[in-house]
Amino acid sequence: MTRPWTQRWLALTPNTTPPRTHSLMQSLTMLAVLGACASAPPRPPVLAAGAGVVVTGSPALAVALATADSAARAFAPADVDFMQGMIPHHAQAVIMGGWAATHGARADVQRLCLRIVAAQSDEIGMMRRWLRERQQDVPDSTATRHVMQMAGMVHEMMMPGMLNDDEMAQLDKARGSAFDRLFLNGMIRHHQGAIAMVETLLRNGNAGHDESVFRFANDVVSDQSAEIVVMYRLLETVPSP
Repeated sequence: MTRPWTQRWLALTPNTTPPRTHSLMQSLTMLAVLGACASAPPRPPVLAAGAGVVVTGSPALAVALATADSAARAFAPADVDFMQGMIPHHAQAVIMGGWAATHGARADVQRLCLRIVAAQSDEIGMMRRWLRERQQDVPDSTATRHVMQMAGMVHEMMMPGMLNDDEMAQLDKARGSAFDRLFLNGMIRHHQGAIAMVETLLRNGNAGHDESVFRFANDVVSDQSAEIVVMYRLLETVPSP
C-alpha cells in the first residue's frame, strides 16, 4: 500500500514525477503486487525473471521489503545540506520574530511572530537531532550563516531570502508601524527564500527520500505559503510612512 508521505509528494508536484522517485515507486509497486498476492488464496509459486520464486515468507520477499524500506530511509548529501542550511535560515526568523514584543509591533503582528518563533524553534531542534543521528555536522541553534567547507577552505554564506546585516540593524532600530512594515516585508521575502530552498532540494535527483526530510520540506511549503498570504493582508493595513 502506498505510504501517505508519497501521496503528499504527488500532491506537491501534481503534473510531474521527479526522476528520483522512479526507483522508490518501482519498489512500492512491487510491494503492492506482493501484498495482493499474500492476501489472495494460495497459488502455485510464480517465477519472477531474475529473482527466483517469490512467495509469502520467502527470502525474495524479505529482500524486496528491505529494499523498499532502505530506499525510504536513505538520505543524500543534498538532504544534509538542506537541513544544515535551513537551521541558520530559521534562526534568523526566530531573532526577527523575537523583536516584536520589544519593538512596538501591533497585536496581530505579535501573534504572528509568536507562531513563527514557536514553530521554527521546534523545527531547529528537529533538524539538529536529524543531523546528529546521522553523524553529520550540526550547526548551532543560533547560527545565522551556513558554514561550508570547499577546497579546504571554510565559507560562510547566507541562505535565500535572508536579511543582510544592514537590513537586520535597520529592523532592530525600527519601532511601531515602521517595525511592522519592515518585518512583514522582510519575513515575506524570508519565507519565499525557504520555499525556494525546498524547490532546490526536490530538484535534486538523489534527495528527498528520507521521510523526515520530506515531511519537513512539505511543512515548510504549506505553512510558510499560508503565512505569506497572512502577511500580505497585514501589510495592507499598516499605515504608510
